[in-house]
Amino acid sequence: MVEERPDIGVREQALGGVTLVEISGELDILAASGLAPRMDALTGAERLDLILDLRPVTFMDCAGVSVLCRARNRVLARGGRLRLVIGDTRVRELLRVVRLEGAFEVLDDLASAA
Repeated sequence: MVEERPDIGVREQALGGVTLVEISGELDILAASGLAPRMDALTGAERLDLILDLRPVTFMDCAGVSVLCRARNRVLARGGRLRLVIGDTRVRELLRVVRLEGAFEVLDDLASAA
């Protein structure tokens, strides 16, 4: 029997000069392979101010962390800014375990972005 799993959801919206991307679902190796090209297209802009809202993410593995790192590197290389909104302590703990907690600007909620 094959277990169904929810697909990764991605919603983008522009809020003034900020691009908000909400990612939901399980950010594992399968989802990351589909998400990576979309994130590459999004992070190709110069001086992008990007907020990734990860609060609806229910699971993340190292492939998900890799997508975040690639997005960070692409945004910073183009003079932009990347912030993460993380509600789940497991995602924060994963970043700590892989020693990347200081590599990202992390917000507790969207109100902190203002």
